[in-house]
Amino acid sequence: MLHKIAQIWKAKDLRKNILFVLAMLAIFRFAAHIPIPGVDPLALREFFSSNEILGLLNLFSGGGMENFSIVMMGVAPYITSSIIFQLLAMIVPSLEEMQKEENGRQKISRWTRYATVPLAALQAYSMITLLRNSSLGILGSVSPWTLVSMVITIAAGTIFLMWLGELISEKNVGNGISLLIFAGIIAGLPTAVQQFFVSFDSSQLFTVIGFIVITVLTVVGVVVITEGQRNIPVSYARQMHGNRSYGGSNTHLPIRVNMAGVMPIIFAISVVLFPPMIAQFFIGAQTSWIAAAAQWTIQFFNNQLVYAILYFVLVFGFTFFYTEVIFHPERIAENLQKQGAFIPGIRPGKHTEEYLSGITYKIIFFGALFLSVIAILPLVMRYFTGIQALALGGTSLLIVVAVVIEVVKQIEAQLSMREYEGY
Repeated sequence: MLHKIAQIWKAKDLRKNILFVLAMLAIFRFAAHIPIPGVDPLALREFFSSNEILGLLNLFSGGGMENFSIVMMGVAPYITSSIIFQLLAMIVPSLEEMQKEENGRQKISRWTRYATVPLAALQAYSMITLLRNSSLGILGSVSPWTLVSMVITIAAGTIFLMWLGELISEKNVGNGISLLIFAGIIAGLPTAVQQFFVSFDSSQLFTVIGFIVITVLTVVGVVVITEGQRNIPVSYARQMHGNRSYGGSNTHLPIRVNMAGVMPIIFAISVVLFPPMIAQFFIGAQTSWIAAAAQWTIQFFNNQLVYAILYFVLVFGFTFFYTEVIFHPERIAENLQKQGAFIPGIRPGKHTEEYLSGITYKIIFFGALFLSVIAILPLVMRYFTGIQALALGGTSLLIVVAVVIEVVKQIEAQLSMREYEGY
């Protein structure tokens, strides 16, 4: 490990990229502590600590919501926009065709950024409205001009984070958006651990041991699934040009067990938190049946069994969904055929596409199943212990470990490039 660190430090451009990324994360953490005036901080913290859904959202914003900071929404609006366009690309043929070309992907990426602006403003307004309707007097009376100023400030904070994320991604040491979420989780973990040990007593000893076991299993499981792959043998046909022969080499096509990485977890959390978040706005509705429906929705999603089942199903489904978005067997089969390559025993073209699809679905099934089981293990643990920190810790570990693996792999790839002669 020390040898790798020394290699990174000696590579001037890689060292600069890593230091740049760290500086951007430091700027993000600084922005997360710049509050918007006019809020009662004690009442705000009490409000978030008493609400499990908002507590989880606060965790992913790095405490920005609890501080009512200018970046309180984090990158959630950008993730929502990305989900929308990825869903549209699967049902709108023109968008699906655009994804096949570099210019088309750039346009979709630009539209995703444009859509983030109104989504950020809408979510900011929703959060402000929720805090205004709270019985704790968090915001109190807010004038229309103050409300507009708050919405613009919070939306600008989200756009600022989106820009930081793109700057980080350009340095090729990890996905910028994932790293921002990673930084937010890491920043919130010391406080969560401190609160846990403050309230700790000897009767919880076995609970702590169980939590450590779950943590180790989660880390090991995520590493195994992220690193696991199946190598499909590929042969290149031998070609004769005059008296010389070319090609005829053998290689392999790696099919990863979890191609989607950490995105299924992020997508699943975003979706499962949406209904109770919306229901919060209708608890105080004048119409009795609307208020009752909102209360039932919140209680339904706060049920640990329901939450665990939904979380399991969504992680499982989004793993398949995101793999479908990023992995295209028909393109791979077409490229292999153009290069004169083939899978031994499989005819080129349509048969290769069907073979790759079948293999992928089998591999991804077990990967999605295992990832879903790991995702709900902390929730199951909390169901028997009643400790809130376990549920948040499991979700956090899934993202943190996956992001760390991604960063390490990208850094190792850049180090490997430097080993080639003449680089």
